Amino acid sequence: MLTSVDRLLFVRGVPIFNELRDDFLVRLASIMDELSFPEDHTIFAEGQEGRALYIVVKGQVSVHLQDGQTLAELSAGACFGEMSLFDAEPRSASVTTLDACDCLILTQHQLYEAIDETPGIAINIIRLLSRRIRELNKDLQEKQQEAKALSQQSALIYAGGLKTPYPVGNSGPYQTLENNSSESSGVFFH
Repeated sequence: MLTSVDRLLFVRGVPIFNELRDDFLVRLASIMDELSFPEDHTIFAEGQEGRALYIVVKGQVSVHLQDGQTLAELSAGACFGEMSLFDAEPRSASVTTLDACDCLILTQHQLYEAIDETPGIAINIIRLLSRRIRELNKDLQEKQQEAKALSQQSALIYAGGLKTPYPVGNSGPYQTLENNSSESSGVFFH
């Protein structure tokens, strides 16, 4: 467990709280509960109702979907569950500990009382959410570009043969390699 001074110093270093006044941080740090979880423990599951933000103090957690896709691995100083503080929707992902983990927890009720006193915390949380959306958009764009490139490569293979990047005879810089059969195209590798 963290001492009150250690808790204050830790919370001060968390990105969503780092621009807040010290007097507010003291109050915020004092109202947060500290929870410990064993290794391979599901803190919450995708689809569950949630009304709390968690901050990793020690250990590591995996943020993942029900289908097993890992979205992120978070360690000390990272927070998760912040979306549920604002929209009352079911959790969009599951969070499972990768090793024994200590977390601070801030409930929706605690946060709303704190925002009433210091609106700056809402701005910091909005910045965090915006940053995560930008990161997801960037990842999505990269995956779309990869899919487009794969699609273009497939089109070359299946639409009349493979275009080789090697000069072959006098047929120009690329040669389409085709099978004599009208039903399929051949593939030739050097």
